[in-house]
Amino acid sequence: MSSALPPHVGVFGGGRMGAGIAHAFLLAGSRVTVIETGAGAATAARERVESSTAQAEARGLIPAGDAAAVLDRLAVTVDAAALQDAALVIEAVPEVPELKAEVLHVVEQHVNSATVIATNTSSLSVDDLAKGLEDPSRFLGLHFFNPVPASALVEIVQGSSTATDLVTRARAWVEALHKTAIVVTDSPGFASSRLGVAIALEAMRMVEGGVASAEDIDLAMTLGYKHPMGPLRTTDVVGLDVRLAIAEHLAREVGDHFTPPQILRDKVESGDLGRKSGRGFFEW
Repeated sequence: MSSALPPHVGVFGGGRMGAGIAHAFLLAGSRVTVIETGAGAATAARERVESSTAQAEARGLIPAGDAAAVLDRLAVTVDAAALQDAALVIEAVPEVPELKAEVLHVVEQHVNSATVIATNTSSLSVDDLAKGLEDPSRFLGLHFFNPVPASALVEIVQGSSTATDLVTRARAWVEALHKTAIVVTDSPGFASSRLGVAIALEAMRMVEGGVASAEDIDLAMTLGYKHPMGPLRTTDVVGLDVRLAIAEHLAREVGDHFTPPQILRDKVESGDLGRKSGRGFFEW
């Protein structure tokens, strides 16, 4: 394990993002504790990490036979007291401000005074989330991208109260995960979500207006602009419900050009949420 990595990392929330973050730190050598809200969710979280670790072994990203040793460093529990000696705890629950604030409060009550607390939010204000913390100087955003194991980027979001040296430490953590960090100040959508959502919403409007099919719009971006994945397929991977929530937030904070198109609202209402439901702009 790199000396830059926290020896013990907590992840609050074991969904797709949380499990991916846990996977990244486990493979780098950290001990990881995932906190979930119930026994069923904890079992599902463990299964997600076990599956991604097995895939990493099959692809040669870890030596054959090492998956068991990696998973020995994983704990999944419903008891937040297990975070007491964590050097870093990352909140990775859905993009609901009240839920995130509640989770961050719980985390702060269970960790020690030296623990760094981070949010994986992709669009919510770090400063707003910090308002409920007793010590906002140890709080920042660590925005991982989906799917975490394959993504090379982490967006470090510095709040107005975030200690300057914490950003330096966060850069070192990201590098130890073999990923690249960018640093942005707290602003609506940061850099990545604001740009990504703007492109995706325009692509949706083009589908809605009959300009071209979803397949051809995505090909325009992958072949014409060398994007690794088109904006509509990316939306399916992220989740249409997640994209809708982010777009609504940006429309309120930045301007009407982020107003979600009706096609996005209709798909979410009908349950077509992308890869996780089997259908979005594409069939999965």
